Order: sequence, then C-alpha cells, then structure tokens
Amino acid sequence: MTEPFVSIHQLTIRYKTQNVLNGLSLVLNKGEHLLLGGESGSGKTTLAKAIAGVDGEEEHIKINFDSDSLLPAKAIYISSWYQFTNLEGDRNFYYQQRYNKHQGQDTLTVQAELEHYARQEGLDLASIQDRIKAFGFEDTKQSQLIELSSGEHKKLQLIKGLWSKPQLLLIDDPYTGLDAQSRITLNAWLDDLAQEGVQLILISNNQQLPQAINRFAHIVDGQIHDVENPGKLSRSKGRSRMKLPDFLSKMPDAPYKTIASLQNVSIRYGEKEVLKDVSWEVKVGEKWLLQGPNGSGKSTLLSLINGDHPQSYGLDISLFDNKRGSGESIWDIKEKIGIISPEMHWYFDQNATVWHTIASGFYDSIGWFVDVKFHEKQKIEELLAFFGLSEFKDQLLVTLPLGKQRLALLARTIIKNPPLLVLDEPCQGLDTEQTQYFNDVVDELAHHGKTLIYVGHYESLLPSCIEHRIVLEKGKVKAIEDILENVE
Repeated sequence: MTEPFVSIHQLTIRYKTQNVLNGLSLVLNKGEHLLLGGESGSGKTTLAKAIAGVDGEEEHIKINFDSDSLLPAKAIYISSWYQFTNLEGDRNFYYQQRYNKHQGQDTLTVQAELEHYARQEGLDLASIQDRIKAFGFEDTKQSQLIELSSGEHKKLQLIKGLWSKPQLLLIDDPYTGLDAQSRITLNAWLDDLAQEGVQLILISNNQQLPQAINRFAHIVDGQIHDVENPGKLSRSKGRSRMKLPDFLSKMPDAPYKTIASLQNVSIRYGEKEVLKDVSWEVKVGEKWLLQGPNGSGKSTLLSLINGDHPQSYGLDISLFDNKRGSGESIWDIKEKIGIISPEMHWYFDQNATVWHTIASGFYDSIGWFVDVKFHEKQKIEELLAFFGLSEFKDQLLVTLPLGKQRLALLARTIIKNPPLLVLDEPCQGLDTEQTQYFNDVVDELAHHGKTLIYVGHYESLLPSCIEHRIVLEKGKVKAIEDILENVE
C-alpha cells in the first residue's frame, strides 16, 4: 500500500494558554491538492508553517518525499507577508522610506534579488523570464525592493517560490494584493506546476481557484474537517451591528471645498516615471474608488495626498485648499487624514499592543510614544468594544490573527474622526464576513460627512457608498468616471 504523501498524527500546538491545534490528524495522499479555508484565526497558518517546518521539524508530521522525482524533495512555505531586507541584512526600514530619493542605495534591485535567488537555489534565470512577463513584472526589474508596492512584493514572493518547483508548495493567502489578471495568471501557473508533480496546499477563502484543487478542508476547534466544496467552508460569525460611537457620528470640521487637487503631476525615480501627467480633483464629501493593475502608481498617488512623498513640493498640488509648500506642515495635513495601507501595516511598531495601536491614531505615529488624555482613553475603549477587540487590548498587535490586526488598524484610522479616509486595500486578510462588516462601517461613516478614497481589487467586495472611480495604468490616468449604480 502506498504511503500518504503527508501524514499528521495528534498534532497539538499551543499559544499561551490556548490550544490553536488540538490533537489534529490529517492524511494527504499523492495528487491531492488541498484548499485550507475557513475562519480567520482558526489555525490555518499555524498548521501550514508546521507542515513546512518553518519553526523546526515537528515529530507529529511526516512527509514522504519521492526520491525518484526530478523535483526538489522539500516543502516551501510562502507567507502572506513578504519580508525583505536591506543590503546589511536587516529590516530597519521606515514607512516613508520607499519615496525617498536615497532609498536606492539601501536595497537590492528586483533583478539582483532574482539573480541572488537563482544562485542560492541552483536555478536558471532564463527559465523564469516568460513567467515574469506573464505576471506583468518585466518593468520592475531595475526597481529597488523598497520601491515596490505591496502587490508587486507579492508577485516577487510568488515568482521565487513557484520557480523552485518543490514537491510540496504551501501558499498562505496567495491572492492578497494581486489585481484580477494576476490572479488568473497565478492560477494557470499553479495548474501547470500540479501537472509537473508539485503538490499544493493553499490557504485561502477565494472562490476563484486553480482547477487542480481537489480537496477542501477547514479547522474548527483545533481539528481539521473535510468539506465538499469551498462554499461549505466555515465562516466568521455574522457580527451584530453596534451603534456607531457618538464621536464618529459628528460631521468632521471641513472649512474648505476641495480635499485634493493635482494638476499635470509627474513623479520620476531616475529614468523610471511612476506617475505621468496626472490630474485629479477630490471635493469634500466625495467617495472615490482608486483602481489599477499592480504597479500602476496607486500607492505613489496616495502618498502625494497624505503628505508622505518628498517630491510633492514644487508640483501643482493643493491639499485642503492650501498649495503644497505654502507654509503648512506635514502634521497639518495628517491631522485631517485617517489612513490604512499594507505598507503601514508592514512597518508598524512590532512592540505595540492593540490598545497602543489605536491610541497612535491620535498622533499619526507608527506606534505609541506619548501620554493619552482621559477623553481619548474613553474613545479608545469605545472602539475596542465596537470592533470586538476589548479582550485583546493588552496583546501585541502582531500576535493576533491578521483579520483582527486589520480591525485594530481601522480603529486607529478613524479614532480622530478625520474628514478624509484613505483606505488602501483595507480588507487584506479579512474573510468575506469580516470584509462585509468592515465595509458596512465605512458606509456608515460615509453618511456622516467623510470624504473617502478606497483602493480595492475585488469589485464584489467594496463599500456601497462609492460614487466615482479613477483608474491608473502604467502611471497614467486611464479613466475618471461616475459610478451610477453600486459596484457589482
């Protein structure tokens, strides 16, 4: 009888006083490609890391690699987050660094990173060129790692892992940050790998999957259970709507008519032009959707509006009816904006508790460095209760499931009731129910006078309040249009 490819017997993994996995057993036979879905925080990532041996070998797990296969006898785990280092091998970056003209001296280029990986893994760089082109990643080869957007980082992460063709490939949230075409390209590549003998374990609640996926399971109470199809995967419990805290029901003070006005704006890094002759106006109270493929310039455009980009001085940009460089400080701008983005999440203070994370929103810091006033403490407690985070308030943000981290960062975003909300892919890591809850909150906030700029790749998972859309492509404005009906 053929041995299972992966066998797990009575695996228990504890976090503090709680069993994340509780005597879990699993048999995965050769040719079974598993989708592991279900609720955020159920233990999916913990299980995948254990199978891949990320934190050391686990005696309860056995992988029977095929010694006759031409594929490497190893398991590769691709995490939901991409961790890159500078030239000295550490991650000592700050949030605005990717927009600084000197950042190119601090990290490798994409080309150099791929060359280094090829040498390390004994791979042929020429063999991956067609995949790089199919992923729309060719134009980034000379970009520094720190210049890449979150979606571009995800592509690089995937390219490296899939290029290796291990016998077992585990991918955590494979579609996070990818535009629609890139998700299609990824699925086709995964199907090709499955045909070549790579066995897949995907952690996702996405419904658009590789055709190779032929087994579905979720983790409930620390145990793994098979289900018939993705529609049967467990979901987060629907959240009963709480009344919005009173301080968020107040119309924000907005003694200006225009939030942002950009006229013929271009941004260049050396020979690379990231934005090309962009003109855009956002008026008070408008609700905008910002879209475009990965690397189209969306993050750079937002950095001009939130005050983080050093090249904004000298360009024809006005924020809150004031010309940039006319005397306002960056803090004058930031006090009017609540922002959440993948990059902010990356660089957030690793030592911040949930409580301190929310508190930092009052002072626009990536962490918490000052005393909080009494009335501010009351607002923090109200938002902890509103988002169901009260029991986690003293835990480090980074120890929570990704979905709860995102809710804490949303609370940070709205804590000062800002006139402008900039929500850059805010639902990364949230399941469908959490995303719906999140967007319902955004819709409710929008009814109380907030101006909104929202970035989202999934058109079926957007707030209903959105009225206008701007689409970028290769740094240029491809379209500016009204959305007459709710986005489907």
